[in-house]
Amino acid sequence: MTPNLVRKATALAVILLACISLVAQEPTDIQRRCVHGTMKHLGFQREYYLYQPEGLEHGAPLVVCLHGYGGSGAHGKAELMDVADRHGFAVCYPQGLADPKGKTSWNVGYPSQEGMRTDDVDFIVKLSKKLSGEYGLSRENVFLTGMSNGGEMCYLTAQKRPKAFKAIASIAGLTLTCMMPLKYRHPVPFMEVHGTEDRVSEWTGDPGNLGGWGAYLAVPVSVSHIVVANGCVSETISELPLKEGGNRVILHHFQGGKPAREGGPAADVLLFEVIGGDHSWSDKDMDTCEAIWDFFSMYL
Repeated sequence: MTPNLVRKATALAVILLACISLVAQEPTDIQRRCVHGTMKHLGFQREYYLYQPEGLEHGAPLVVCLHGYGGSGAHGKAELMDVADRHGFAVCYPQGLADPKGKTSWNVGYPSQEGMRTDDVDFIVKLSKKLSGEYGLSRENVFLTGMSNGGEMCYLTAQKRPKAFKAIASIAGLTLTCMMPLKYRHPVPFMEVHGTEDRVSEWTGDPGNLGGWGAYLAVPVSVSHIVVANGCVSETISELPLKEGGNRVILHHFQGGKPAREGGPAADVLLFEVIGGDHSWSDKDMDTCEAIWDFFSMYL
């Protein structure tokens, strides 16, 4: 290669790297539309993004949305903000801390998280209380959702702090066997969306820890523990309308159980079984974010 060609190639490489850097620095939809905040918790500086639709009423509900393993609040489920615009609630996207492998995550008991000192259940509970006080949001109508590692946090929170959130929705989440001694001590309205061909969070479970996340239960077994704790007495099975290009979705609706709060509605459990679905929010198969809010709104 001649010196001129070398110089041209070098210049093109520099331009390409500059373009990549600009793209990488472009704010996400969440960063553009949300307020960025911090709070101290157990000696850590924690971050979050808060979205409030224009004209949001005082005392509006709050939904906390947790990212997956290696993810970030800034790259959370942005579509939930559009649902918030339509229905009038705030959305918070907290940020997980780095585990010993350097991956941002929620401390749920993975083998890779051994030695993590953060109590993320306590963090999200205290964060929701802080936001309710500072921004005039409802202290009662607070809800929790999350995907994958965020879904695991949903199960863990239902066990450790079942009264902290009015209802909880896990997407592609799991119950690790290390969580089982905690049990479910109080009814909690709960929803799970899960693909039967999810190769990260296996529908059929992973008792031998072949995936490296720690041993975990099959999804129907995980959900059944909450069904029993809630005292549900019946199951209705239906099929959602098929979306073009999507997978079939079977809804298992467990109902007729105990209320989570005195005088309130029964704490139902919903399991959306996405036939052939992968490890995702299952948006191509169903209107997941709308389904989450439909469920949460039952408990306003």
